[in-house]
Amino acid sequence: MGTRILIAKPGLDGHDRGAKIVARALRDAGFEVVFTGIRRRVEDIVATAVQEDVALVGLSMLSGAHLALTARTVEGLRAADAGDITVVVGGTIPPADVPRLKEAGAAAVFPTGTPLDVVVADVRALTSSRPAAGAESSKP
Repeated sequence: MGTRILIAKPGLDGHDRGAKIVARALRDAGFEVVFTGIRRRVEDIVATAVQEDVALVGLSMLSGAHLALTARTVEGLRAADAGDITVVVGGTIPPADVPRLKEAGAAAVFPTGTPLDVVVADVRALTSSRPAAGAESSKP
């Protein structure tokens, strides 16, 4: 079984084409991908990430609320004792916001137009130290 990834569309953003393309590229690269669908609350994304035992949450955002939603997701994961789940962000991200997203806890940021092979390689690198879904974990 491949490493489990959650692709999520937080907030009121109703556009999911990019998220589905990324999800498919990750699936084709051997990841097990869970897609939440559109317009999800941060609390639901966190609960799904914990329940599905994912290694990484990919937030796809076009709404302009990426700073607040990323911070809330990272904080929610930490509060759920799941701070080891990596968070990445993709979508319409102004270059000036990339450092701010990383300060908020995003491990990587993939602005619109990032080549899919770069996304796959970076996600693979970010998840390589975590056991695949269903594998033995070192967590107590």
